[in-house]
Amino acid sequence: MYNYYDYNSYDYYNPSTLQQTESYVRILHASPDAPPVDIYINDMLLVQNLAFKSFTDYYPLDPGVYNIKVFPAGQTQNPVIDRDLRVPPNGIYTIAAINELSDITLYPILDTPMPIPNNMVYVRFVHLSPGAPNVDVRLPDGTTLFEDVEYKEVTDYILVNPGTYTFEVFPTGTDQSVLFVPNATLKPNRFYSVYAVGLAGGQPPLQALIPLDGNSYLPV
Repeated sequence: MYNYYDYNSYDYYNPSTLQQTESYVRILHASPDAPPVDIYINDMLLVQNLAFKSFTDYYPLDPGVYNIKVFPAGQTQNPVIDRDLRVPPNGIYTIAAINELSDITLYPILDTPMPIPNNMVYVRFVHLSPGAPNVDVRLPDGTTLFEDVEYKEVTDYILVNPGTYTFEVFPTGTDQSVLFVPNATLKPNRFYSVYAVGLAGGQPPLQALIPLDGNSYLPV
């Protein structure tokens, strides 16, 4: 049986509201069995009750080392994550909370700033499903976009034409689809990541998130 995607565009495209700072960071809750969480940076509350599959907005940060603590929502003791992360200058990052709760950790992903050809789209695939095998991502006509992607791998961006796409995910070397992602609208002059989250054959099931990446609009 197909597992269907959870499509969220996260398309807050409004450059006029943005301030010029050196780096931007957002956080993704991708730990499938972890509860909603509260996140603190340098012991200051950043976000409350961030649920699985949810992204924060991008936050401007000066380059430097930051302490990030993650607590089950409503708690302020015994964090499930307590880690220092260095934020380099002139970067855009998605920091994912990954793995199952017993081994939860933070995984920084660079939203690479680069020029984009006019009226084209960059898209990539990010494998964040713990325990899932390596996978291929194909179009319905059999075209392979990404091949043999392993857990925690972030592919390079590839150029595609804007439009509405259906993506299918297969364990590498098989024709048994494990994730069906219909009606994904990719707008021109933007960057998107297809994040595979959840559990293959478990609960919550394998799903896809397709946010607009910050390199579409953030100045660095």
